[in-house]
Amino acid sequence: MKKKSIYLAVFAVVLVLAGSAGSAWVYFTTYVEAAGTQTISLGDETTVEEEFNSWTKHIVITSDEDSEPVYVRARAYCGSQYELVYTASEKWTPDSDGYYYYSDILNAGEKTSEFIVKIENVPEDVTDASEFNVAVIYETTPVLYDEDGNPYADWNGKLDVTVEKGGNN
Repeated sequence: MKKKSIYLAVFAVVLVLAGSAGSAWVYFTTYVEAAGTQTISLGDETTVEEEFNSWTKHIVITSDEDSEPVYVRARAYCGSQYELVYTASEKWTPDSDGYYYYSDILNAGEKTSEFIVKIENVPEDVTDASEFNVAVIYETTPVLYDEDGNPYADWNGKLDVTVEKGGNN
């Protein structure tokens, strides 16, 4: 009886493994091919200008001449050894998510006011600024309007793009 129970247990384990192997096999043999390119134009083009001196980054974001109106937000990152201190005009407002939001709509051809990020606690014996890496991240979102015509920003909006097969292969 004991031998029969062992055989049944082994058979059950083999049956479970065999049942799951089929789905694993399908998973490992499934693939997708893609060819061609598709250009996506979102309607807004911006560039960031960064100037670095005296352990400080001076940041200005510019909207291209043919861009649609956008809202802008920005923040900076560096290693945990140093602290970043933000100095911005009254048009840049900090939020709890770590971003600074530019209050004005950035229309085509316009620039934001200067956004300044200073590296604090830099040792006095350090003279090579290339030892420090401060990455500036900025994002834009198109200006949307509510039913009363008031402009607003939707920072959680998702891009919905449908690409049809064909075009350039």
